[in-house]
Amino acid sequence: MTKGMRKYFKKKIFWFVITLVAAVILNFILPRLMPGDPVNAIVGKNVSPGATPEQIQEQIAFYKHQFGLDKNIFGQFWDFIKNAVSGTFGVSYNQYPRLVSDIIGAGIWWTVALQLPAILVGWLLGNLLGALAAYKRSFWDKALMPVSLFFSAIPAFGAAVILLVIFAVTLGVAPVNGAYDPGMIPGFNWKFISSVIAHYQLPFWSIVLISIGGQAVGMRSMSIYELNADYVKYARFLGVKDKKIVRYVFRNAMLPQVTGLAMSIGSMVGGALVAETIFSYPGLGMSMYAAINSSDYPVISACTLIITIMVLLASFLLDIIYAFIDPRVKAAQFD
Repeated sequence: MTKGMRKYFKKKIFWFVITLVAAVILNFILPRLMPGDPVNAIVGKNVSPGATPEQIQEQIAFYKHQFGLDKNIFGQFWDFIKNAVSGTFGVSYNQYPRLVSDIIGAGIWWTVALQLPAILVGWLLGNLLGALAAYKRSFWDKALMPVSLFFSAIPAFGAAVILLVIFAVTLGVAPVNGAYDPGMIPGFNWKFISSVIAHYQLPFWSIVLISIGGQAVGMRSMSIYELNADYVKYARFLGVKDKKIVRYVFRNAMLPQVTGLAMSIGSMVGGALVAETIFSYPGLGMSMYAAINSSDYPVISACTLIITIMVLLASFLLDIIYAFIDPRVKAAQFD
């Protein structure tokens, strides 16, 4: 490894650590700036109708002590760090005494199972269509690009609502909400699996549809840029076969698309919020939505911290990988 490469890696690690520290601090502070008092909300739901003011104050003091809210801001921050390092993230305010890690553990696999395949399918289809539109032009370009532009302009909630109204409400061929039929006990049997697959379709395709358009537009633009580059014209002048040229063209055009894929995967927990909320899908996005409504600071902080770390790791790993696979980045690191 050259001296330039070592310097490059040290610089990336330094900024990764600085960004992570800043993100941890913001993840602690921002939820606490939200209006509303979670303790008063909990006591208001649990207090008996005939409770005296003294009893109400005792309950408030009890919950504040349980949540560590009777400490100053630095004490609360230290508790937040200890809970994050331990992996429990503390106790949920809204679902006391349930641990935040249990809430996240129950929802994160539903989110990954929904988001990851949808992101990958949308990325693959979008890039394939964009490459065809750039290389074949004529019909592919005229037919695909208006459709791609249309889908890329639809917001996430718009695609979800359209699919919900058409297929669930109007046609009745898909379930309206949830991840499986109500009252069904999860288990490894065909009845449960078929119910999960049926409920999976609409959230899955709502994510795929909005992913295809943006990927197709981006891939088409990058491919046209590469096809008109000087090295392509020179290679054709030398008589290099078109198949070989196209392989290099699309490899270069794919680099920014790989960046987009990595960032999409890194932020997939945050992207799950819209689809999961509209379809009442029991993933991490739905848990975060419920936590925001109830000012459940530990759950909000844990979810946003997970999103932040995933995005930072995706960005960091991309920078490291690019140093090896992208000749332009690699050449810049030589002594």
